Amino acid sequence: MTRASAQSAVQKFANERAQDEAFWQDVARQYDIEPGPINFEHGYFGRMTREVLRAYEQNLAYVNRSNSVYVRQRFDTRDSGVIRADLAQLLDVSVEEIAFTRCASESLQTLIRNYNELQPGDQVLISDLDYNSVQTSMRWLAKNRGVEVIEISHAHPASYESLLNAYRDAFAAHPRIKLMALTHVTHRTGLVMPVQAIAALATAHGIDVILDGAHALGQLDFSLGELGVAFAGFNLQKWMGAPLSLGFIYVKQERLSSIDPDMGDARYAPDDILGQAPYGTPNIPALMTLTKVFSEHRAIGGSIVKGARLAYLRDLWVREARNLQGVEVLTPDDPRLYCGITSLRFTRQADQLLMTQRLLDEHGIFTVARNGSACGPCIRITPGLVTSADDVARLTEALRALA
Repeated sequence: MTRASAQSAVQKFANERAQDEAFWQDVARQYDIEPGPINFEHGYFGRMTREVLRAYEQNLAYVNRSNSVYVRQRFDTRDSGVIRADLAQLLDVSVEEIAFTRCASESLQTLIRNYNELQPGDQVLISDLDYNSVQTSMRWLAKNRGVEVIEISHAHPASYESLLNAYRDAFAAHPRIKLMALTHVTHRTGLVMPVQAIAALATAHGIDVILDGAHALGQLDFSLGELGVAFAGFNLQKWMGAPLSLGFIYVKQERLSSIDPDMGDARYAPDDILGQAPYGTPNIPALMTLTKVFSEHRAIGGSIVKGARLAYLRDLWVREARNLQGVEVLTPDDPRLYCGITSLRFTRQADQLLMTQRLLDEHGIFTVARNGSACGPCIRITPGLVTSADDVARLTEALRALA
């Protein structure tokens, strides 16, 4: 069997598993869920399974009992390296290319702050789809490094070619761009950027990419080493289902010298990525819990199965919403450009925040409003692994009633 046919078979299995409500009911039973509204805001952070939570509580109690005896004798010298190697295996990258942080935002700020190949007069690029802290960090470079910030907005509705053309045009118009931010899955609308194609364009122009993978890991099936980016920041607390306070940086091994040790940290050798991560006492019990998190992730089928399920749930409501007058779905239906997260707008209502409140008060549906992108204010709909097809039907009924 060729690699392509093997991948096709795996995707076929994932798509079939995505529609198996009995399987996902079993998955949902692994979680404790507080009574209340139907949650369609799973994009903020993930929920731990009951077993992960139990492991976290046990690890917390153990570290509290053993204190620095365990941490100094075993965690710092052995266990942390084993956990890090497990993550590297999951990502199919070298363990020397990753280091733990507290979240994706910290990871990205660290990479931006310590990128050392900028000179006064260089340009850096951001877009309307980048996360707020990424935008502000790139603007910080203008103040502290003497560079110019170039900002672009993506056309709506977006298409694969329009996204590529936006970067082609920006690179041609601004030949001094040296560094750019790129968001894999935008937190505003759920648009999935064609990272590999954009990164190839950037590389051809001598531009480095810092990738925001906060919403991608655990939801999109991708090979980190094949994306064509040298620098990226991720978290483990969204679609991986890890405890809060966990993220990591990725730096391609041969590009480590392009990122300075954080705040001049001299504890590690120049070729050790641990020096590039912010220093401080980490959430050790949470890191210890990752062994269980990764095991459950693999057992469910990994990102390809999780992503197929979330996209299937998304398609259920989007197919109905496309036919509702008074509702505009903002995320395209090109399978290359969407995942489980998708945004909409009530076109007959000016205040989308008010409509999130009506969804909650009148229909028991919890969502979140988002703004800042060129397509305008919107409501983000994000199902989770505990979401059922019946929950999606309730959402569709609510949209129909409010349209």
